[in-house]
Amino acid sequence: MDKLGFVFSTAPHGSASGREGLDAVLATSNYNENLALFFVGDGVMQLLSDQHPSFVLCRDYIATFKMLSLCDVKEIYVCHESLIERGVFQQPLIVNSDIVTCEVIAKQLSCCLKVLQF
Repeated sequence: MDKLGFVFSTAPHGSASGREGLDAVLATSNYNENLALFFVGDGVMQLLSDQHPSFVLCRDYIATFKMLSLCDVKEIYVCHESLIERGVFQQPLIVNSDIVTCEVIAKQLSCCLKVLQF
């Protein structure tokens, strides 16, 4: 099957975009094992551990990212430059991922037949 790409580019808890993207990934993983996830821009903050969304009256869906390994989602790319720009490069991420340059992300995205952005 052809690879599907999911790009997360929005911060968590400011909108439902991140949660909807994660739901889409989990649902799609039942039908397609060839998925790639990309976290760029503010989307890198989706993967930061030790978040407290209850402080802003939001549901905590971040822990659900840990289910990606159970769904055989292995290609998870996080933009190195985005982590540095936001001052979170040293903070632990909630999932195992490849921290890569923008160029690597662009190359991997070009291998995807379809790309969905959240």
